[in-house]
Amino acid sequence: MHNEVADLLEMLRQAWGPRSWHGTGLAGSVRGVPPAQAMWRPGPGRHNIWELVLHLAYWKYAVTRRLEGGPKGGFPRDGSDWIAIADTSEAAWKADVKLLHAQHKALLETVSRFPARRLNLREKTRWTNREQIVGIASHDLYHTGQIQLLKKLSGMGERSLVFP
Repeated sequence: MHNEVADLLEMLRQAWGPRSWHGTGLAGSVRGVPPAQAMWRPGPGRHNIWELVLHLAYWKYAVTRRLEGGPKGGFPRDGSDWIAIADTSEAAWKADVKLLHAQHKALLETVSRFPARRLNLREKTRWTNREQIVGIASHDLYHTGQIQLLKKLSGMGERSLVFP
């Protein structure tokens, strides 16, 4: 495997976890979260953990599709980007977390086969393929921080933040 592609795969793995020097990766941030905590909102119009999980899964799918040159459409859930949640059961939550894992695995498989000579090309978007791969890793890290904060703010689970 070309070193550039190997470096990009390592970025994706670091953002995902489990061994990330920066702290909890995306996979670890949703591990053990119950559906009630996943649905908790810090305020009206604010996103919850569950919505973030689906948003992350969708964008992993979208980047994978772009890198493979595939057509739009075909995401396993209805909608795109920010997806409405109708079923708030534990089974539905587990299925959506499983979907996130599956989309991450598909992305890793696509990047592992990706030809290094195409990394600097812009294909079906204004971003180069390299920028999209780096971007999706950064996207994971950005939203992982939000998930970790939402878990603390919800007051469920570990220790909640205490405000004077």
